[in-house]
Amino acid sequence: MSAQAPGAGAPAADAAGPTVDAVAARPVQRPRLHPLGRWIGWRLRLLIALALASCLVVFATTRWLAQTPHLPLHFSADASGRIVVQAVGAHGPPLPDNALLAAATSAQGRRLPVSVHALELPPRWQVTDEARAHHVALQRALSEAAAHGPLSLRLADGQTFSVPFVPRSYDGMGLPYWPLMAVAMLLMLVGAVVALSRPQPANLLYLLMAACQSAQVLLLATGMLPGVGLPPTLSQIDLSLRMALDLATAAAGVHALALHPRRHAAWRPIAGTAWATAATLLALAGTGVLAPAWGWLQAALLAFTAAALALTLATRRRGADPVARVVGGFVAGALALGVVVTAVMLLPGRTSSGPSPWTVVAPAAWHLGVALLLMVAPFVTRSRRVMREFALLAGISAVASALDLLFVAVFSLSPFTSLALVVFLALGVYAGLRQWIFSRFTGGQTLSTERIFEQLYRAARDVQAQPLHYPAGLAGLLNDLFEPLDITRSDSAPLRSRVARGGAALRVPLRPPPGLGASTPQSLVLRFAGRGRRIFTVEDAVLADRVVAQLRRAVDYDAAVERGRSEERLRIAQDLHDDIGARLLTLMYQAPTREMEDYLRHTLKDLKTLTRGLAASEHRLSHAVAEWKSDLAQRMEAARMDFEWTTQIECDGQLSMVQWSAITRVLRELATNAIHHARATRVSVHLRIDAQGLFIQVSDNGVGGDPQLWAPGLGLGGVRKRMKLLGGEVAWRANQPAGIVCEAVVRDFALRA
Repeated sequence: MSAQAPGAGAPAADAAGPTVDAVAARPVQRPRLHPLGRWIGWRLRLLIALALASCLVVFATTRWLAQTPHLPLHFSADASGRIVVQAVGAHGPPLPDNALLAAATSAQGRRLPVSVHALELPPRWQVTDEARAHHVALQRALSEAAAHGPLSLRLADGQTFSVPFVPRSYDGMGLPYWPLMAVAMLLMLVGAVVALSRPQPANLLYLLMAACQSAQVLLLATGMLPGVGLPPTLSQIDLSLRMALDLATAAAGVHALALHPRRHAAWRPIAGTAWATAATLLALAGTGVLAPAWGWLQAALLAFTAAALALTLATRRRGADPVARVVGGFVAGALALGVVVTAVMLLPGRTSSGPSPWTVVAPAAWHLGVALLLMVAPFVTRSRRVMREFALLAGISAVASALDLLFVAVFSLSPFTSLALVVFLALGVYAGLRQWIFSRFTGGQTLSTERIFEQLYRAARDVQAQPLHYPAGLAGLLNDLFEPLDITRSDSAPLRSRVARGGAALRVPLRPPPGLGASTPQSLVLRFAGRGRRIFTVEDAVLADRVVAQLRRAVDYDAAVERGRSEERLRIAQDLHDDIGARLLTLMYQAPTREMEDYLRHTLKDLKTLTRGLAASEHRLSHAVAEWKSDLAQRMEAARMDFEWTTQIECDGQLSMVQWSAITRVLRELATNAIHHARATRVSVHLRIDAQGLFIQVSDNGVGGDPQLWAPGLGLGGVRKRMKLLGGEVAWRANQPAGIVCEAVVRDFALRA
């Protein structure tokens, strides 16, 4: 064997393909992600991270509260203001019914200043600073007492009970805690989805508002825990934290409404003033300058909400904008809720017997109402059906929660009885108000199915008759469906109809069927549905896509039918020419007399005109008029009659086969009647086509008599039938001094360009 030089086998290897070592040595070519794909992936990962972070916060808070020692007791007050103590849960002491508390002493011998005013409401909703300070001091005293042993309760009848501090555990969090935590998480996720789906200043501000109110609902859940005793840290920072959350929500709301739905000319000063005011109020409240702090906070929140409502009204004054209308409704609802809650908290019901039941319900109604308004707001442009159901169920749930708290506080019902009664009432309200609320939400009546089909059929027929009218036909159909204030055309077209500007506009792609318009992408932009009374939703976009698809199908179907008719007419014309024409030509050459030959020659000419008309799908009006005049002139010349022809045509165009055939046969039938039945010596024909329609007048000087006394025949019936096919009418009257005048009129007579 001979030795081979290095590299001598390389060509053979290349010819056979790459070796395993060569393939392994190559760097791995990983597919490159599209920038949009990387962006979507980044947003999805961040959304998952936020969801996990929310779950961790809820879990950590729940675990912290479950491990915090508390007293399994509930304090209330009777009509005379005496404190009534009740046991809560399985760890509660065996207290008698309606046990009156005389004193509560810690293991160190310190007496705890138990007060119904301080125990019923968290510091955020204590109207006076003194009650708030008492609440904080009591929670601190309970925390210190829990570290040294059980609490000693002495009742008014002299009985003494030792109540140990026990952790709540997860079973003792209470029924309202878990739904409120779910609402807090859901609101946070909704804010994250809105902000990540379209990162822009208004959506980021919405995320901030959602995060603040989610924290408020979480704090509300902690304040509704059964038993006595919370972590002292919560009581100390409750007012400051909640004030910061509410002021941040209010300032972010004013800032967002200065940008959306229309950017205000002075949005920077408005936003700067809002944030500066919120920071100043928070700083002054922290230093104790503002007293009482609750009154200043509520006044500031109402002022911020009123300013937000003024911004929406200013946007609506600049022009009809349904988005501003809907947003204004949300802001007005928040303002009304704030006024009612503030008035309830200031009612003279805070006597020695403790807060009134309404003041206990008001904080929950406030936080839940604001949270539900924020959760519903992003879905106003989504499915109207889902949106209505969600809004109705959310509202009824808020009312049901308030009624549950009210029944427990006023009537001292058990949780199960109160819940059953509230569910029954909520179902009754839902069944009674559902249809009324739905009809109010739609903002107007929509077209019925029959009306939509009728409009669609008319648009399809118009487009088929005049292809260049496709944009106008589609615009008219969409105008009847959605009643927008404005319809414009854009040079860009999405793949499907989509809602724009938060529901203020709907962009519908304008893609005519092949051969019926320009191929450049265009779209119709509809602005302000329902004459500015409502916004566009995703359901509207789906309906628009279906209307466009059905219109295209209708046009395609009419085109296919017309092609079939043209092919059939061409076949019939060919058969007439090859069969009947050949036989007539043979008969003409074999005619025994000159008169018979002339008659057959004219018949051949008529057959030629008929077959040429059948073979052509369209006829130029000017050419058709010349053929009609020539045909009638030959007939009158053969009958030795005087003939007068006048025409008045404003514009030339294409006649459809139906139009050409009907007019041709009407003129021939009227000429035949004048020749064979009226025995006239003169015939006049006047043809006019203008913007008012088609007008045909044929008059003679024959012996027609009174048209009212004529017997119906095939000829006159054929004239009526063909004019009715064109959408017109025909009438006969006596001519002066002799003869008959026939007038045929078609008002809506359209030519193709």
